Amino acid sequence: MGVLVMIGQVLLGLSILVVLHEFGHFLAARAFGIKVEKFYLFFDAWGIKLFKFTYKDVEYGIGWLPLGGYVKIAGMIDESMDTEQLKADPQPWEFRSKPAWQRLIVMLGGIIVNIILGMFIFWMLTFKYGETYIDNTKLANGVTPGIIGKKIGLQPGDRITEIDGQPVLRFDELLGSKVLMGNTSLTVERGDKTLTIAVPGDILNDVADYDRNEFVGLRSRTMAVDSVIAGSAAEKAGVRSGDSILAVNGQPTPFWDQVREAVSSHAGGAVSLAVLRGADTALIEATVPQDGALGFFIRPDTDFPSVTTHYGFFESLPVGASKAWAMFVDNAKGIGKIAKGELRADKAISGPVAIATMFGSEVNWLKFWTLVGLLSMALALMNLLPIPALDGGHVLFLLIEMIQGKPLSDKFLEKAQIAGFFILLALMVFVFGNDIMKIVNK
Repeated sequence: MGVLVMIGQVLLGLSILVVLHEFGHFLAARAFGIKVEKFYLFFDAWGIKLFKFTYKDVEYGIGWLPLGGYVKIAGMIDESMDTEQLKADPQPWEFRSKPAWQRLIVMLGGIIVNIILGMFIFWMLTFKYGETYIDNTKLANGVTPGIIGKKIGLQPGDRITEIDGQPVLRFDELLGSKVLMGNTSLTVERGDKTLTIAVPGDILNDVADYDRNEFVGLRSRTMAVDSVIAGSAAEKAGVRSGDSILAVNGQPTPFWDQVREAVSSHAGGAVSLAVLRGADTALIEATVPQDGALGFFIRPDTDFPSVTTHYGFFESLPVGASKAWAMFVDNAKGIGKIAKGELRADKAISGPVAIATMFGSEVNWLKFWTLVGLLSMALALMNLLPIPALDGGHVLFLLIEMIQGKPLSDKFLEKAQIAGFFILLALMVFVFGNDIMKIVNK
């Protein structure tokens, strides 16, 4: 059932994005008096259609191949590769008969709608939920570095106060693009010392391997045991729900990272746990498995300085729009890092399989709309890439036409469209294969 929910969310989310993207092209074309022949969600490859109807000379339908969608615009070489009508003289209602600036707007219509949609979604989410964040300036216990954080030299208890000389007010800034895009410096307070730690430009490769939460996390106090895994080393040793771990091998462990470090450092060996059980203390001897985990969970520490800000309807607009635009810019920076060789494409690029796992097997509407908003901005950027068969390829050719004062030949555009098709096909094979390999490797 969980898999069906996951697939359903992906199809719903992508359908919303595709339909509105193509609707942007449709509206712009109709505004300039250009005839639209088809409007399809998914591709009706080889003429196979799941559903169709005709309204005002436009065929609307759903294809069987869920890899996007399209509008077929009269007099335009597009993914349908229908060049028969181009053999006749241009008609006034055709794409090719219109001025270059109008055709440019038609090609940008889908991208513009995706950007507007992304901003609208984050506007509404901000209005409904507001913003909640952890006040970094009041984190008395600092942070706990994960695998990535330790790699660059962070230690438990560090207080990260500045990013490139700018004060860090919100803890989530430490897990955002300011830091994880790399080539930044962190000002760190460690005891009575102030240090500068460099974040390398290729850190995103590690983030792709481990997850951004392996950079830094909130330093949690050692709370009471919440649950013990059946058959685990903890259960065999006698650890119970409600126990509070005071020390490991005689060393006090007021913070959860100290418990984990002390236990994992004795993987394959024995440890002694001093626990508080009710009003009494007890000493528990346990054998640590080779994976370094005893097999219990603690209750979450919620004693962090949290701030919630609510906005009015119009106040939410600039806040939500800036969030959406930041995602567009971050994706663009990521593509730039791939081009410069600082980020491996196989680590950065995700496809439908990975996207499905992001939605999850349970319906959470906040998460759903957040992902749809994020994907809308990513789709806008992807379609701006100057690849033939994408909107960006058409935009590039139109700009060349406007500069040189004459259109590129239909023969050239047809060959470019074919080349673009094979580029996109190769990219899809890579993306699907990459998604599968990530799952296998995990």
